[in-house]
Amino acid sequence: MAESRKTLEEKKAELEKNLSDPSVTQKQNELSRIGKELQRIDNILSLMNEVDQLKKDLADITNVLSGDDKELQEIAKAEQADKQRALEEKKQELTTALIPPDPADGRDVIIEIRAGAGGDEAGLFAAELYRMYVRYAEEKGWKANSVSSNRTGIGGYKEVIFEIHGTDVYADLKFESGVQRVQRVPETEKSGRVHTSTVTVAVIPIVEEEDIAIKPEDIKIETTTSTGHGGQSVNTTYSAIRATHLPTGIMVYCQNERSQKQNKEKALEILRSRVFALEEEKRREKKSALRKGQIGTGDRSEKIRTYNFPQDRVTDHRIKQNFHGLSSIMDGHIDEIVSELKMAAQKTA
Repeated sequence: MAESRKTLEEKKAELEKNLSDPSVTQKQNELSRIGKELQRIDNILSLMNEVDQLKKDLADITNVLSGDDKELQEIAKAEQADKQRALEEKKQELTTALIPPDPADGRDVIIEIRAGAGGDEAGLFAAELYRMYVRYAEEKGWKANSVSSNRTGIGGYKEVIFEIHGTDVYADLKFESGVQRVQRVPETEKSGRVHTSTVTVAVIPIVEEEDIAIKPEDIKIETTTSTGHGGQSVNTTYSAIRATHLPTGIMVYCQNERSQKQNKEKALEILRSRVFALEEEKRREKKSALRKGQIGTGDRSEKIRTYNFPQDRVTDHRIKQNFHGLSSIMDGHIDEIVSELKMAAQKTA
């Protein structure tokens, strides 16, 4: 049920009251949450006001058209179509804004990209997807930080893990999880045959310690030296960290930070987020499966997209839609794809 103006105004007053509570102002995460919710409510109330004003304008125009002043009628006729169009647009914006947000939408994310079938070509495409998401983050004014990586000898990645921090990052990138395929002629292919390779992408919202309780005895921490290409050691200090969640077997390896302490903190952050994501996935599966037609499950085994280089086309299989201009897309311009996925998800919400 959509929230009424009265309900929203009451929520806004309650949130503003909370901002003067010392127990709230000392918690940065809670302050951030309240700030985002206030922004959401203010946006909805503003849209409601605009819709009401456009309805009033159209009512005034109707009155003029039923009058006797021919000159005013001509002016009113010219304005009527524009006002009606603006009203429909604002009503659609309001409908979208009233959809309850995913609680995780405002979170930063961890993105894990792993080469699948296709050998070196899959590793090269993993590197290209990594670059695509980093460029997209730059376009949005977000910040991307590398966490760990395992490179191949020809410039690709067996695995690359990185974080993106910014405003509503998960809201835009949550539909990127799944198997992404590339179809093209590899540079090493002498016969000119088109190969199909796969890369797995996982987008995980970053969670805080208070979001999930993990017992210290359920985590095994090991220190090791950092490794480079082919697994050789690149330094002699034991600064890299391997953290394992014993009940689930989830393991995180972190070596990119400057110190053992920083690597441990980063590894535990990723471990928490992976365990939280696993629990969320189990909860979704229990709800008599996802609604039919829902866009994306976040399942890493789901084939979501194909990048066809010979035909300069990207196909998103969930919405059965094609996008052209592959070079621009690979340069981080994925706004159109993201928007279409979000709109499709809203229709099934």
